[in-house]
Amino acid sequence: MSRKHPIISITGSSGAGTTSVKRTFEQIFRRENVQAAYIEGDAFHRYNRAEMRQRMAEEAETGNSHFSHFSPQTNLFEELEKTFRDYAESGAGMTRYYVHDQDEAAFHGVPPGTFTEWQSLPAGSDLLFYEGLHGAVVTDKVNVAQYADLKIGVVPVINLEWIQKLHRDRAARGYSTEAVTDTILRRMPDYINYICPQFAETDINFQRVPTVDTSNPFIARWIPTADESMVVIRFKNPRGIDFPYLLSMLHSSFMSRANSIVIHGAKLDLAMQLILTPLIMQLISRKRSLK
Repeated sequence: MSRKHPIISITGSSGAGTTSVKRTFEQIFRRENVQAAYIEGDAFHRYNRAEMRQRMAEEAETGNSHFSHFSPQTNLFEELEKTFRDYAESGAGMTRYYVHDQDEAAFHGVPPGTFTEWQSLPAGSDLLFYEGLHGAVVTDKVNVAQYADLKIGVVPVINLEWIQKLHRDRAARGYSTEAVTDTILRRMPDYINYICPQFAETDINFQRVPTVDTSNPFIARWIPTADESMVVIRFKNPRGIDFPYLLSMLHSSFMSRANSIVIHGAKLDLAMQLILTPLIMQLISRKRSLK
């Protein structure tokens, strides 16, 4: 970890809500006048869209039905670790963008489903902000987690995650329920081996839990709303966390364990503002004290 060049990583599975969390951080950065350099987990996929489809077909022919975006085989973990390490040491590093759709293609000038060229991170940033699948990944070859100063995990309970993916992929991508189910099954071993372990590395986890019946996610007609959810917030090290203050500010919240607080789902943004703003400013104050 680096006092001079801090790193914040947001880690969550696909569809977990990390983009919404990113917007909360952007609000804090704007309000507190913090200049962040951004990198996205998609940038460190190994294959573009067409190459990934081809590799999946090739793996399927060999009997491998679990080839997914979650694994070391399909991601540039070494390059991601190098970017974290370089930024921690010097405030510099390399990244690129994965272009998802036509709007992004028009902006970046490359076709959807492909990558831009590698480019340097902007100079003079206060911190590095990562949002993606592998911000706290640890394998026998890499340890990305060791370089992040603040690691946040964002994950819904598994049935809710499946509901969110089913609805998103059917609505936005035109997939059938059967096709999305196949994707879930294909990803499951890598999810267990490479996504779940990261939430033991994170400093704070935000886990959304529905309070409505999600026992069969494959027939759920609606995604449970924030009002139909609770959020469990777990602190890896609760020392220094002002729980009485949080309980007083977050209506109907309560502590379920000595390191966990439960809040109403609609209070998630407020909870993040209250919890994360002091932690971000600690990193910035520590950085600026070195100048």
